[in-house]
Amino acid sequence: MSKPRRGVKFPHRNGNADGRRSSFGEGSEDGSGSPIRKRMSASHSQLGEIDETKVGAQPQDPAQQPLPPSDYEKKKANFLIRTFWTFVMIGGFFGALFMGHIYIIACITAVQIVSFKEVIAIASMPSRARNIMATKTLNWYWLATTMYFLYGESVIYYFKHIVLVDRVLLPLATHHRFISFVLYVIGFVFFVASLKAGHLKFQFTNFAWTHMALYLIVVQAHFVMNNVFEGMIWFFLPASLVITNDIFAYICGITFGRTQLIKLSPKKTVEGFVGAWVMTVIFAFGLTNLLMRSGYFICPVTDLGANVFTGLECEPNPVFKPHTFKPSTDLFFLPDGYQDLFTFTMEPMQIHAIIIASFASLIAPFGGFFASGLKRTFKIKDFGHSIPGHGGMTDRMDCQFIMGFFAYIYYHTFIALNNITYGQVMELAITGLSPAEQVELMRGMAHYLENQGTWSHQVMTCLDAALPAKR
Repeated sequence: MSKPRRGVKFPHRNGNADGRRSSFGEGSEDGSGSPIRKRMSASHSQLGEIDETKVGAQPQDPAQQPLPPSDYEKKKANFLIRTFWTFVMIGGFFGALFMGHIYIIACITAVQIVSFKEVIAIASMPSRARNIMATKTLNWYWLATTMYFLYGESVIYYFKHIVLVDRVLLPLATHHRFISFVLYVIGFVFFVASLKAGHLKFQFTNFAWTHMALYLIVVQAHFVMNNVFEGMIWFFLPASLVITNDIFAYICGITFGRTQLIKLSPKKTVEGFVGAWVMTVIFAFGLTNLLMRSGYFICPVTDLGANVFTGLECEPNPVFKPHTFKPSTDLFFLPDGYQDLFTFTMEPMQIHAIIIASFASLIAPFGGFFASGLKRTFKIKDFGHSIPGHGGMTDRMDCQFIMGFFAYIYYHTFIALNNITYGQVMELAITGLSPAEQVELMRGMAHYLENQGTWSHQVMTCLDAALPAKR
């Protein structure tokens, strides 16, 4: 009897290549490790692949099957959708611009709500949010509270003469900040009360993320809205310069761009960046010269019902009036005859427009780079799909928020006139004087207007009869 040869394996025995007997522990949880079960499952899968509806049907010709769209067709369809919605946005923007300030305010409100929703959504965790029902509710509560505070501040500041004389609005205006604080505290207490063990990291992360979105979107959009109240030019000019810079950065980049600008946006080039700066400055100079001719653009809002056809009337800010610039007498190295060569006349607004255009070209794009880094962090292409063909609203407005914030700060630092307004006088009289002192103020103003010939003595007589007697 011959001895069995060592090292020879018989894979057909026991189903294992190493000659060992298979066990239940080596099989899968459903027992598929058994060879019999494998053969049975294979036969079942083959039977399952047979479509009963196609039994007896004629085989379809492969040439008649619809082919998937090619990359060219996809790009063409996306280009057509993108172009269509571009014209829709342009038409809607100029339609709101010409219809009046209140429509632009409505557009800004819609933009900040949609952008807030998109930014909050990219960091959400639906599985956790379902376990904590208050998460989404709190997010929208923070948004509503912040908008109530910011919008109230703007309305009270720019429309004191309307708000402070209304019996219903007066208490809300005088206690606006305290009411806003109470609303925030209510949300804060509700957040702390909703904390749950096992979800604390998610809840505090969502809390911080929501407040970051409120600051970067809602607060900065509030300053954009204030620019509208100061004069339509302070809203339209910065927004137009950002769009212009984006267009020329693309054109210059694809034309002679070679050097990469920043790793966050590989398609951005130094040549496109600099070329767009030059073209944006030229565009700002021409657009400013056009806008300064319209009172609708340069006048602060006094009538929310005004539009581009009715216009607005005001005493223009000195920056919109021509000014002669002469070289300083301290430049002793210039001969007397040569000083006239450096004398020129222009509106100071043109110089301010160059500075604003430089910010739109050199600093505002970093708002877009910030958004690109944020998207790379979460490994997403767009913030959302609010605008077909363009992605989310935040993808289009990432540079506009910081641009509007800068325009507001720049205007109030270098351009705004610190003259006292009628609304400020009304605020001081209503909040700082007692009713008896307010009556005396009215009587004194009446005597002053009578002495100036603004109204007749009969008006003063009627007022003396109507006003309570002096004590």
